[in-house]
Amino acid sequence: MNVLGVLKIRVRRGINLAIRDSFCSDPYVVITMGGQKSKTRVIKENCNPVWNEELSLALYDPNLPITLTVYDKDTFTADDKMGDANIDIKPYLDAINMGLEGLPDGVKVDRVQPNRENCLSDESCILWENGKMTQNMLLRLQHVECGEIEIQIELISAHGKRGRLYI
Repeated sequence: MNVLGVLKIRVRRGINLAIRDSFCSDPYVVITMGGQKSKTRVIKENCNPVWNEELSLALYDPNLPITLTVYDKDTFTADDKMGDANIDIKPYLDAINMGLEGLPDGVKVDRVQPNRENCLSDESCILWENGKMTQNMLLRLQHVECGEIEIQIELISAHGKRGRLYI
């Protein structure tokens, strides 16, 4: 199976995450795609954690679901799940395949609205900045009473440049 590229997911921060211990939680994020898994460090006693960590997954199939799950780290018992969200990269890949290299910095290539098919809690912009295409997302966590995660995605193509995938 050929690698199309490396998907970089910057996990920026959590907002109003659920409390799973007495007064707070010790959250961390796990992102899975296919058989791959990558996770952030644990932030102690914080329901509004700031990670600013970059996780990477090899992109073999753009149709594979990408799941972000938040957990509360526990010492003596299994870690508690604090919600999950699906990351929809299709609009981002469509924007990359438009072949818009050379745009001026700061151009909003596309806007993705929240709907029933995605986990966005607010409009998501696909931007051309510093010679690369990125998408900022604020994801509403599912299967939990509250919480959002702010991320940014970027694809580095297997051809060594930030450009078209031809998929």
